[in-house]
Amino acid sequence: MIPLRPERLLVFLKVPRLGKVKTRIAAQVGDLLALECYQQILRATLEAIDAIPEVELRFAPDEAIAEASLLLRPSWTAVPQGGGNLGDRLTRATELAFKAGYQKVVVIGSDCPEITAEDISDAFAALEKADLVLGPATDGGYWLLGLRQSCPLLFQAIPWSTAAVFDETYRRATEAGLQPVLLRELSDIDTLENWRQWPKSVPFSK
Repeated sequence: MIPLRPERLLVFLKVPRLGKVKTRIAAQVGDLLALECYQQILRATLEAIDAIPEVELRFAPDEAIAEASLLLRPSWTAVPQGGGNLGDRLTRATELAFKAGYQKVVVIGSDCPEITAEDISDAFAALEKADLVLGPATDGGYWLLGLRQSCPLLFQAIPWSTAAVFDETYRRATEAGLQPVLLRELSDIDTLENWRQWPKSVPFSK
């Protein structure tokens, strides 16, 4: 019998590679500065959750295990995201976490450096009663999603990378009889304007 475990945080991220991250920012300032930007964002995100023990880094590309391992803290694990679109990868990651015995699963990305450990704590606390927790993002997506059971319908055929992601996810949830609990609204950093508005951004070195 698989033992029940209380909580699991999944972090979806790309390993920092030149020309492979923050392409919208790179289009304005070049690949090198876009990489520097992403490294700062990723560092801030991981530092915010540094003390959380049950963390699984879901990294891409799949062969980057050596680079992903450099990001690990004690008790953390690193697992490749695997193939498919974002919905496929989210479905796979959450289903495997529940199959491993976790009772609450929270997913975040690496684009929202304003996340705090308290946000994660709030999400897990909300899952004591709620079936779904969402952290809305200012661009129409979400920066956090938490579940108490697998729910693939929240991930399939979603118009990813559009302003309709949050609304479509919320609509599907309510139609399925789930009443989402909402956390505070935060901003992802996808554009140079987003970057410049982040209070903790460090000026580019070049």
